[in-house]
Parts: sequence; structure tokens; C-alpha cells
Amino acid sequence: MPSHDDRHLFEMLVLEGAQAGLSWATILHKREGYRRAFAGFDPDAVARFDTRGVDRLLADPGIVRNRLKVESAVENARRVVELRDQEGLPELLWSFVGGGPLVGGWRTLAEIPAQTDESKAMSKELKRRGFRFVGPTVCYSLMQAAGLVDDHTVDCFRFGA
Repeated sequence: MPSHDDRHLFEMLVLEGAQAGLSWATILHKREGYRRAFAGFDPDAVARFDTRGVDRLLADPGIVRNRLKVESAVENARRVVELRDQEGLPELLWSFVGGGPLVGGWRTLAEIPAQTDESKAMSKELKRRGFRFVGPTVCYSLMQAAGLVDDHTVDCFRFGA
């Protein structure tokens, strides 16, 4: 479902980055652990995490303890906070889809792409702004999770909702 909430979008960014190379089920089972570890996905709080905060996260069995992913989540929080002085994370992300969800109209799950021109452009821009773990596939997953694209199959009750 479409989201324009700063905190929710940051949550999806962290979780999609953490999921890279892993099954979504792994991250879904650890979602509550992530909420606790990452201060309820408050970007301001996470942006203040220092080396000790990162070390605390790396010792937390409730999350995936990959140093690069943990450090990227903290760095991405700092970028989200910086964006507030500009256009803001929601505005930036939604600019890649023209402000409203792109509707796929897929008949089967096999038709749904792993990345698109929009996710490639989003990835390039986020990287330019200092975000990490934001490749085109991660960005497309973020777009799906945050409702920037409606990739529900045409027979799904959520399609077009």
C-alpha cells in the first residue's frame, strides 16, 4: 500500500537492504528484532548511533549481524535526516514514479520484474546522495514494499486498491 511516511520508508529501506542476498522470510522473522535494535526505525535516533551503537547492533541476535548492512543502515539514517532539509525522503522516492503508484497489471508472479528503469534511476540517485545497499533490485523491492508500484497480480484483491 502506498506510503509517504518518513519512518515507514526508512524501515523499508533498512529491511530491503538487510534482505539483499537472503530470503525475505529471514528478514520477516527478524522484523521485531530490527524494530527494537533500530529504535523503532526513528531515523533521527539511528543517525546518532556511533561506533558503540554499531557494535551493540552487531552483537544483537535479533537482526542479521552483517557489518556492512548494519553500517549502511546507520549511514542511510543520516542521509534521510539530511534529506529533510531538502525535499525529504518521501518526495524523493515518489519522484521516480511521478508521484503516484505505477500499476503493473501482471497476470502471473513470473512476469514481475526484479528491477526497472525507475529502480535503476532511483538507485543511481540514492547512491549519488551517499546511501548504501541501494542497488536497482533493492530499490525495486523498496518500491514494491512502500506501494510506489502496484505489482499485485490482476486476480489479487489488492490489485488497483
